Amino acid sequence: MDCISLHNISSKNMSKPWRAESTFRSDISGKLFPIAQRVKGELIRDEIIELIRKEFPNFNESQQISIDELYQYRQKYLTEIMKDERGQLEEETRTVLASIGSEETISDKMENVEEPLTLGQRLADRVADFGGSWTFILSFMGFLVVWIALNVIWLRNSAFDPFPFILLNLILSCIAALQAPVIMMSQNRQEEKDRERSKKDYMINLKSELEIRNLNEKVDHLIFHQIQEILEEQRRLRELLESKEDQTKGIAGNT
Repeated sequence: MDCISLHNISSKNMSKPWRAESTFRSDISGKLFPIAQRVKGELIRDEIIELIRKEFPNFNESQQISIDELYQYRQKYLTEIMKDERGQLEEETRTVLASIGSEETISDKMENVEEPLTLGQRLADRVADFGGSWTFILSFMGFLVVWIALNVIWLRNSAFDPFPFILLNLILSCIAALQAPVIMMSQNRQEEKDRERSKKDYMINLKSELEIRNLNEKVDHLIFHQIQEILEEQRRLRELLESKEDQTKGIAGNT
């Protein structure tokens, strides 16, 4: 009877497919995460480990955390670096750090949302575009030629604006007085666009700088870790060889 029951139990166990562990528990938060997000402490940079130990003093390299938690401490680490170098963080810097911490592209946080233009802004743009074109220059030169020819040649005896063309000078002064501030309005709005574009370029360059720095630190850490593994393997091999030599000497001494 015992043999039959053991056989039944073993057959039931063999019939169940073996399943690999799908989750793990973080050693700092105690939460369950998918096994694909597991990061061992020995693969984390020493600077970030020190930052983790400020909140969890018992954390060591043999423990494990999730990659989401690593991103959070990575963002804290970069924030501290930027504060040490620049003092007070600007809004653009905080946006860049947030994109690095969440592993997002900076373009996702720089959506171009243009506000609708008012009637005055549209009019200023059109006046500025027309005033800075060859069409305006040629048409205005034609207007001046026609005005002078009309008062000097065709209406010589009954000219409404004889030489030295005082009325024409008054019209030109009024046009210049009105055109200048309108063009300045359009230029100020263009300068705002240029400032926004400069901020975006600054954010992209800052993120590239931080990512390159982070990549260099990762490479240095991996190289150092590989060297440590090689040295540890050499130490184990040396101890193994020494033990083999001691055993050989002991056998030779007994004979």
